[in-house]
Amino acid sequence: MNLERAASFIQSHQSFYLAAHQSPDGDTLGSCLALRTALTALGKEAEVVCPDRVPANLGFLEGAAAVTGTEGITLPKEAVIYVDCADHKRTGALQSVLETAPYQFCIDHHGTNPRASKDGDWVEEAGATGELILRLLHALSVPVTHGIAVALYTAIATDTGNFAYSNTTPDSLRAAAELLSYGIDLPELNRILFREMTLPKAKLTAYVLTEMELSASGRLNLVAIPQSVLDAIGATKEDCEGLIDSLRDVDTVEAACVLRESGGVVRVSMRSKRTCDVAAIAKRFGGGGHVRAAGCTLELPLEEATRIMREALTEALA
Repeated sequence: MNLERAASFIQSHQSFYLAAHQSPDGDTLGSCLALRTALTALGKEAEVVCPDRVPANLGFLEGAAAVTGTEGITLPKEAVIYVDCADHKRTGALQSVLETAPYQFCIDHHGTNPRASKDGDWVEEAGATGELILRLLHALSVPVTHGIAVALYTAIATDTGNFAYSNTTPDSLRAAAELLSYGIDLPELNRILFREMTLPKAKLTAYVLTEMELSASGRLNLVAIPQSVLDAIGATKEDCEGLIDSLRDVDTVEAACVLRESGGVVRVSMRSKRTCDVAAIAKRFGGGGHVRAAGCTLELPLEEATRIMREALTEALA
């Protein structure tokens, strides 16, 4: 089984890059950092690498300050483990360096994953990749420390929308219950992850709610955010996280879409409630994700990207 292959891969090698995806979220970072602590406990060398900086709200995770960016990574490391990466391309500017590693493995939970790693892929449906990492640590007989528990709880809670999304399973809740037993301060962790926001994010939320456009008889809710608006507000890409939930929460809406200008491209995030397969739409444009949560990047002007995504989503809803 893939769990056994993952454990064997780790036992067979000594030094690792643990690769997080671009625009890192709680699942990729929490899973990487927990795995790093576990590998260190096994006497192995492990370094977490990420093409983008750690978001401020995840800086509290144990080991977050030591995450290496694009300028710090240097081979050789014996092996790479892609963690929560739906595709190797999700490692962005790090991809060309990581692909030269002699041994590669992937641990992921995205259904669109192409399973293209040299030495195998453990891709399994789960609420979060953090659930797979917890099972892996048990298979390796690594004790779960408080830092590991906080990292993996963060991974699972954030990717399941605090256990509210459709990807939440009984296994998600069982894993969370186990992790809570290691002394996590749940109210404080929930406050950091789900309640606090920066002032720019509050202003950006107001903009999104004001500028959102309903179409397809109220079933599609879409907003486009120009770079000029982000600059005027002083918002970062981290401030854009979670904005789409406000669009999806409108009672008539089945699918929501946020398009954000960023460095000459347009980042697209999509969510749906019950019937629309947004992963299939994302895949058409070189992206990926889950049936109810997916995204892609378009190298187009914002106005053209908005038109294309509105048409694609309207067609899917029809």
